[in-house]
Amino acid sequence: MATLTDTGDIAAPADERLRRLPIVAIVGRPNSGKSTLFNRLVGGHRAIVDRRPGVTRDRNTAVARWDDREITLIDTGGFEDADASSLAAAVRAQAAIAAADADAVVAVFDGREGLNPVDRELMQRLRQLRKPVLYAVNKLDTLTHDDAAAEFFALGLPEVFPISAAHGRGVAELMERLTEQLPVPDTRAAEPPAAPGGAVNLAIVGRPNVGKSSLLNRILGYERAIVDATPGTTRDALDAPFRHGDQEYRLVDTAGIRRRPRVHEQLERASVARALYVLERAEVAILVIDATEGMTDQDARIAGHAWERGRALLLAINKWDAVPKAERQRTRFLERIGELYPTLASVPAVVISARTGAHVPDLFPALAKLVAAHRRQVRTVHLNEVLNHATRTQAPPSVHGKRPHLLYATQTGTAPPAITIFTSAPELVAPAYERYLVNAFRTAFDLQGTPLRLRFRARPAKKPR
Repeated sequence: MATLTDTGDIAAPADERLRRLPIVAIVGRPNSGKSTLFNRLVGGHRAIVDRRPGVTRDRNTAVARWDDREITLIDTGGFEDADASSLAAAVRAQAAIAAADADAVVAVFDGREGLNPVDRELMQRLRQLRKPVLYAVNKLDTLTHDDAAAEFFALGLPEVFPISAAHGRGVAELMERLTEQLPVPDTRAAEPPAAPGGAVNLAIVGRPNVGKSSLLNRILGYERAIVDATPGTTRDALDAPFRHGDQEYRLVDTAGIRRRPRVHEQLERASVARALYVLERAEVAILVIDATEGMTDQDARIAGHAWERGRALLLAINKWDAVPKAERQRTRFLERIGELYPTLASVPAVVISARTGAHVPDLFPALAKLVAAHRRQVRTVHLNEVLNHATRTQAPPSVHGKRPHLLYATQTGTAPPAITIFTSAPELVAPAYERYLVNAFRTAFDLQGTPLRLRFRARPAKKPR
């Protein structure tokens, strides 16, 4: 796993947990059906599938099981012509890295379009890897289509597997041959020490082109995600485990969330849906904000998505190095956020430059404090001390001539913290007074940056003697 050293330098990655499983990379031209095959093997829609070429750009990784064998499966972006755009070249490089790192490769050809010069180039490159490579001719939905696979023997291939990834036809034969050629995993490898409190799932969220992928790459220390100036480059969600000190994390870089009126295409809608899905999987969200643009209404909406789902929140103010020196006033910048968006005033923030790495290590002390707050457990006696002090300082307002009596409090949940307050009349607790109590508990127990949920319940009925 990538490790951030005490000096702030980032060491080379070594994902030990995934490395225990054989790694299989799926490569091929754009729109050959790689992601469809990936989804079929992992048993879900982990990769976005679209009829247009070039949808998958980054590597998408998941664990797949076949006949009691587990493998780490990598779906790569399309292998395109070398003269293609700079973004296509980056995608091509990602596919090459994945193939080089893998224990075996599955090359997917498009049986409907037939043999392509790019297929020939890809095959020549794969032959240089000196590792098992299986060649699958996809989109052959029926037996009558299998003759189309014969064309690919012209590449000098010893064996070709006609398949239909969409319908599952021929996939079993392909996987049986693949598992025969995979190395047996080393089950003797020692488990890494358990992280205190368990691993933390982080979601990197934000508008398109604010630097989310750059931050991911900076933290991990290698080009895990493609970075391009074109907004919306990242479309699939990428999981990347790493360790900082004794804490284990799983970092998820999401596709950029755009305003709903600007999301016109089905592909962009799928990216937004995946980003929100990632928040469901996360415990902590890092909201990346472009310092040159300042906090926007869309940033606040994204923060709201995280907050509504009970996720702890850390603001990463990125591109700080691009702000004119005369305007680099961190305190004033953060005060401005609190003035425009009061609900975010207490959310911790770190100013960084993902491009240069400046202050990126500062994220981890903030994360550690945030995770501790998110998972905090408070003794009942301390909760009631704060509750009694708060009610003595400011009594609940009366509603229709009646004043609710707050009896006692107890913690009923963590991650995020949840406190249940028993009262004589839950319906009489005014929203403003609830906010007052939230602030009292938040201040007393240092719960900045995490949602705090209060529930009001009626006093339990006395049991008859």
